[in-house]
Amino acid sequence: MIQVPHNQPPLTIPGVVVAALRGGAGKTIFSVGIVAALRNLGRFVAPFKKGPDYIDAGWLALAAGRPCYNLDTFLIDRDTILGSYHARTQNADFAVIEGNRGLYDCINTEGKTSTAELAKLLGLPVILCIDATKTTRTMAAVVGGIAAFDPDVRIGGVVLNRVAGKRHRSILTRSIEAYTGIPVLGAVPKLKEQRFPERHMGLVPTPEHSWAKPSIDAIRSVAEKHLDLERIQRLAATAKPAKVIARAETAPAGATSVSDKSTIGILRDAAFQFYYPENLEALVAAGARLVFASPLTDRHLPPVDALYIGGGFPETHALELQDNATFRNELKALADNGLPIYAECGGLMYLGERLILPERTYEMTGVLPAVFGFSKRPQGHGYTIVRVEKENPFFSTGTTLLGHEFHYSSVKDWKGKEKNLTFSMERGTGFLNGKDGVCINNVLATYTHIHALGTPAWAPALVRAAQRYRRTAPD
Repeated sequence: MIQVPHNQPPLTIPGVVVAALRGGAGKTIFSVGIVAALRNLGRFVAPFKKGPDYIDAGWLALAAGRPCYNLDTFLIDRDTILGSYHARTQNADFAVIEGNRGLYDCINTEGKTSTAELAKLLGLPVILCIDATKTTRTMAAVVGGIAAFDPDVRIGGVVLNRVAGKRHRSILTRSIEAYTGIPVLGAVPKLKEQRFPERHMGLVPTPEHSWAKPSIDAIRSVAEKHLDLERIQRLAATAKPAKVIARAETAPAGATSVSDKSTIGILRDAAFQFYYPENLEALVAAGARLVFASPLTDRHLPPVDALYIGGGFPETHALELQDNATFRNELKALADNGLPIYAECGGLMYLGERLILPERTYEMTGVLPAVFGFSKRPQGHGYTIVRVEKENPFFSTGTTLLGHEFHYSSVKDWKGKEKNLTFSMERGTGFLNGKDGVCINNVLATYTHIHALGTPAWAPALVRAAQRYRRTAPD
């Protein structure tokens, strides 16, 4: 696990927060473009994503050529956010943090969990992404209002998106700069070719298509042509030290030799791809050896002592998942024999009996006595707060977990018992009737995604379960 040395204060790395007035204004395009363009200049860029998100983070990671880490002030406490940010920028030249939704959007009227809160916490200037469609001088009033709303938030520059032409750009630029004093750092015209198709409420995951890298190259070219990268770098250099400096999380004591390490399998492919890198790093820090497998391409699961199945889009690969009956049956047999399994959202669906889609019904693993269907609207979306009420392999009863959910699926048939639902939902939708956390044998599956930095007990618990299974499982 990355740490800041005890005798060395964290460096203040140049960085910016890319924010907007709302979702869909172009934050991801600008963030990815800036990261890719700076990398092309030889800069070592550390990308981050504000908010619970896997898809945008995947694009940022691909653009940077390194993992994109999450900075979420709902899921993770303030000092841990600071420690994680500083630890993961120590060897970087530049940091880019993509915000979420509007700059001041949050879960309450005080600004908690907003992108603005994060920018202030990290001491970074904000680049405001503006959708310029069908507006001119009015946007100066909007930008001025954004800047005045919270004087502690430093709006360092504006970038314009979907500009109609040179005249449109000129009026917007002169109006914004004259009335607000905030510089316009670039303007991107309406693009004829859409290289970033949207799915659900985010961008298509990078593993799902072969043109991900050409897309990065295309948006890098747009950024190089239409953004003032030199001024953006000068703005980033005005980053200020955070008021409180904290070291990153330290690795818990665990097994060190290869022979002592328990093996945790990770199902990772186009169907199951939603993993925070911090979660995987936490498992390694707790003493696990990770192996990766795919129920889309592998006939057999490799020898493992536990299994972690993240979220994703199993519905888009339902036929392939069904057709790999050998893998499905093998996984069910292992689960029935006590293999510890932790699954989130898409992993929960895969562990069910069937998946009902409009065109037909597909067989899944049958580990859990549940049938899932799909709706056109999200059935659960947003932050979650769950309370652990019943015994399970990974969390102590009475524990409160902070997480998030986003799913179009819902339970169509549940044949289990009340005792199998271990979580009560204090916030969010969950699995069924205000409950979540389906627990049978050593399997715990939930719609709630957790973040290892916000739930530090999770990784050691999964490793301990793997160690118990390794000691007791039949050869």
